[in-house]
Parts: sequence; C-alpha cells; structure tokens
Amino acid sequence: MANPIANSLLSVLIALFLISSSLAISDVPFIVAHKKASLKRLKSGAERVFVAVDIYNQGSSTAYDVSLTDDSWSKDLFDVVSGNISHSWERLDAGGILSHSFELEAKVQGMFYGAPAVISFRIPTKAALQVAYSTPILPLDVLAEKPAENKIELAKLTVVDNKNSEELYITNTKCISLFDIYIYIFLQRLLARYGSQISVISIVVLFVYLVISPSKSGAGKGSKKRR
Repeated sequence: MANPIANSLLSVLIALFLISSSLAISDVPFIVAHKKASLKRLKSGAERVFVAVDIYNQGSSTAYDVSLTDDSWSKDLFDVVSGNISHSWERLDAGGILSHSFELEAKVQGMFYGAPAVISFRIPTKAALQVAYSTPILPLDVLAEKPAENKIELAKLTVVDNKNSEELYITNTKCISLFDIYIYIFLQRLLARYGSQISVISIVVLFVYLVISPSKSGAGKGSKKRR
C-alpha cells in the first residue's frame, strides 16, 4: 500500500515542479512588431514612402534597452526626409506599445521588397541580447507610371449683349472652337426662353410622324399587290 501512495506523491511533486518551471520560463517579455509602409505621390512628381513600426510587449515582464533598426532602405534607392531609420527606448513594460515612424523619398523606379525591421532588447534573467523581427511589408511599386486621367476642363465664358450679361460654364475634354461656343450659347438661350413651346412642337411633330408612317407603309404594300 505504501508504494502506490509514494508513487502518487512523487508524480504530483514532479508535475508541480514542471508547472512551476514552465511558469518561470514564461515570465519573460514577448515582443511582437508590426511594420507597414505606404506611398504618396506629390504634385511635383516625386514619391514619398511613409514607414511606421509598432512594437508590442505581449509578455509578462519588462523589456529593457529596446532598440529598433530598419536599414533595409538603401541610400541608393531612398533619401530620408523625415525621422530616422533607427530609434531606441529605455524600456517597454508588459502590455505596452512603442511606435516609430519616418519618411523617405524614392529615387529609383521599380518594385521594392522591404525586409523586416530588427528589434533588440534585454531582460534581467539573461545576459545575451534578445532579438525579434517585425512583420514584412507588401511589395511597393515605386514611381510607377500611372495612366493619364481624363480630366474635365471647365471653361468660364462671359457673354455680353445689349440686354444683359451672363456667365456660362462649358465642360469639355477637348478644345472647342469659337463657332461651337456661340452655337452652344444660342441653343441654351433658345431653350431657356422657349423651352415649353419647343417641347409642345416636338410632341406634335412626333405625333404627326407616327400617324403618317403607317399610312405610307400601307400604301407601299398596296402598290406591290397591284403589280
């Protein structure tokens, strides 16, 4: 009887030891970093790259001497115009977050595949420097040739006659002649002054056409039968 009880107690002690060991091991910082980049085309034709890195500590203890380095942006391809590609902090507490961003200007056209950023930190229980990596970014099509947009040009015309003056806004994607402009103005004024009369006349003409058309077609069939 003694041996089974002793074996059971020994098993429980071993299990408790393993559980406590795993808890002690898990009492460390757990660094997760998310890196993202976006393109912005300027009116001058230049293109900027905005890079942001968010660092999370999802562990249960503090990380010290946290350092971020993102040196995947070659100086031959990009110029740093705002911020720095590296940054450091004194500590990152458990459940905390650190953020860093910088901006670059592209110099060479083509697809760019950025590498993950590197995050290094220290923990009190280990002398060696700990390293973590951010998520990679999607490929960037830098200085891509975009199709020309068919922009609508808005022309403002001021027409002056003996009675009044009015401003007209004509939209067109092509150049228009002066004759086309005056035709447009004439039709616009005609519709504005006699719009209702023109509508009535159009309806009457359409009705007469519908009445005459069947009679013409019937006459044509009759002539064919006589032949």
